[in-house]
Amino acid sequence: MLWGKSMLAVCLGVALVMGLGGCEKPKPVAVQPVTIPDGEINPVIWGKAYPEEYESWKKTEEPVSADRSRYKRGMVGSGRVTVDKLSQFPYMALLFNGWGFGVEYNEPRGHAYMIRDQLEIDASRLKSGGVCLSCKTPYAPSLHKELGTDYFRKPFKEVLDKIPEPNRTLGVACIDCHDNKDLSLRISRGFTLLEAFKVIGTDPATLTRQQMRSAVCGQCHVTYAIPKDAEGKSVGLYFPWQKSKWGAITIENIIQQLRTDQTVKEWKQNVTGFKLAFIRHPEFEFWTNNSVHYKAGASCADCHMPYSVVGVKKISDHRVMSPVQADMKACKQCHAESSDWLKERVFSIQDRTVSLMNRAGYATATTAKLFEIVHKAKESGKQIDEELYAKAKDFYEEAFYRQLFMGAENSVGFHNPPEGLRILGDSIAFATKAEGYLRQLLAKVDVDVPIKVDLELKKYLDDRGEKKLKFDPSLEFKDPMGIQEKF
Repeated sequence: MLWGKSMLAVCLGVALVMGLGGCEKPKPVAVQPVTIPDGEINPVIWGKAYPEEYESWKKTEEPVSADRSRYKRGMVGSGRVTVDKLSQFPYMALLFNGWGFGVEYNEPRGHAYMIRDQLEIDASRLKSGGVCLSCKTPYAPSLHKELGTDYFRKPFKEVLDKIPEPNRTLGVACIDCHDNKDLSLRISRGFTLLEAFKVIGTDPATLTRQQMRSAVCGQCHVTYAIPKDAEGKSVGLYFPWQKSKWGAITIENIIQQLRTDQTVKEWKQNVTGFKLAFIRHPEFEFWTNNSVHYKAGASCADCHMPYSVVGVKKISDHRVMSPVQADMKACKQCHAESSDWLKERVFSIQDRTVSLMNRAGYATATTAKLFEIVHKAKESGKQIDEELYAKAKDFYEEAFYRQLFMGAENSVGFHNPPEGLRILGDSIAFATKAEGYLRQLLAKVDVDVPIKVDLELKKYLDDRGEKKLKFDPSLEFKDPMGIQEKF
């Protein structure tokens, strides 16, 4: 009896254990990721492994709302650029006359349009050659490796045609920023950014993940210099970061390098006759130079690629756009204020920036026109004071590059408000000083100069050929502070 009861108890215990075990949920099995081949460029393949990120990346093709932005009104309608910056800031048409940017200078669209927009713009914007693909296509590193110097100097479309036709208009892709094995961040533009890191004494291996979330953007959202040979062909590409360091790439050092290296003076400014370099989209330099968000430890991705919940997953939003377009979602990760309050802070900063940008631009344009008067005086046989002329030219170039820097930087001052106002204030001061030297010079040769110089802006806007059809005077950004007309 005792033995039988014991066996019954054992059997019941085994049955109970087995029953309870059967109620347990099966242990989750990790999803096996899709293998992405080394060197794979096609985002569709990457999308099979990371579908949520891929779907948000595809949205870079969708137009954003013109109503949400105050100073990016060109990004409207079906997604096509309908307003260029020369219409919004007419002084640029004068200052860039003689250069492709003086014919057509459009507001940028989403990453999907990086090459498509280049194929639609005026042909004069493509004279630099294949070098213009360096930020626009994921094929740039392999093309540079294959072609060497010819990559820079060959015509733009000739280099473009070396890209497989299905991906010929593909903009920034997954491989530009990520490792195919684990999606970790990587620097793909070794021939530009890694070389620039050497110049400023930065070892990319020591960068934190947060720093890398900005560095990968800094491969393209930077200004760059394009050295030319004796025939005017592009022979290289570098970032003018000499004498700067990580976190302090200053406008002063950039200008010093551009003015020192004679090979990067790409174009001739018609109104002055000066050979000049150019500055393009210097977001990384401007923002990392001691800005409040940079010092707080934020990265480019924190603001332009905020985390989003898609289904049960948390991903970084790959649509990559201004926080203003996303109802300030990125800002509210750190700031408790309402979306409207935060948006007004952005617009307030941009209003002040545009106010000074207009003053700097028109002051520089006025000085440029005075140089035109000086050159006509020389042609008529007048002996000008060469010392005053040299001083005026020196100050003029300092003014020109500063207003150019701020006009090319895409945040309209928001990335670094105090630095933006400092740069524009210095631009105005340099332009005013140059104007004073030129007026003194002209007075010495009995040339009467009116107090308000006629900039002939309509002439420069009409000088763009068929592109002048895009100009609409109502689109010009007047001084938001309402005092520009007093100057």
